[in-house]
Amino acid sequence: MNRRLVIFGAGDIAELAHFYFGAHTEREIVAFTVDAAYLKEPTFCGRPVVAFEEVRRHFDPATHDFFVALSYSKLNGLRKEKYLAVKGLGYGLASYVSPRATVLNEGRIGENCFILEDNTIQPFARIGDNVTLWSGNHIGHHSVIHDHCFISSHVVVSGGVEIGEQCFLGVNATLRDHIKIGARCVIGAGALLLADAAADGVYVGEATERGRVPSSRLRGI
Repeated sequence: MNRRLVIFGAGDIAELAHFYFGAHTEREIVAFTVDAAYLKEPTFCGRPVVAFEEVRRHFDPATHDFFVALSYSKLNGLRKEKYLAVKGLGYGLASYVSPRATVLNEGRIGENCFILEDNTIQPFARIGDNVTLWSGNHIGHHSVIHDHCFISSHVVVSGGVEIGEQCFLGVNATLRDHIKIGARCVIGAGALLLADAAADGVYVGEATERGRVPSSRLRGI
C-alpha cells in the first residue's frame, strides 16, 4: 500500500516534486508544508499548505510519508536540517527515482533522494540519503555519494569515486576515477578534478570570455 505523501516546500522544486511523484508513482500527494514564517498562501498546486510546526496534528506519521523538496541552499545545509527535523517527528521519507533513469546498482539508494531522468547509475555504486541527482548524470561503478549532496546536470563521476557529505557539483563537472572528494566541497560548472579534494574546498572552472570581434563581423556563421 502506498502511503500518502506530504511535501516540504512551496517553490520550484516542490512543484517539480509534485509533478514527478504525481506522474510516475501511485502516491497521493495530500499537502505541502513550510515553516510558519514562510506560509504565504493557503494552497499550492491545488493542495493545502500547512505550517510545519502543526503538521503532525494534521498528518499521522503512521499513514503519511514526507519528501523534503529543497535545493542546495546553504551548501545543502537547509535541506539537511529539514530532513532531520522530519525524521525527528517520526515520518518516513520517500525517494523519487525516474523510470527514465538507468539504475543498475540493485537499489542502493537512500531515502529522500530525487533522481531525475537520464541518470545512469552503474553497478555497485551507492547513493546516500537526501541526495539530489538532477537530469543526465553518469555515476560510475563502485562510486559512493554520501548524504545530503546535490549533483546538478551532465556531471561525470567516474568509477570508484567517493563524494563526502553536503557536496555540490555544478553542471558538466568531471571527476576522474578513484579520487575522494571531502565533505562540503563545491565543484563548479565545467570543473575537472584529477586528484583528491580536501573538505570545504571550492573548485571553479574557467568561464568563457566574450570575444573581441562582434557577432556581426563573423564570416563563418
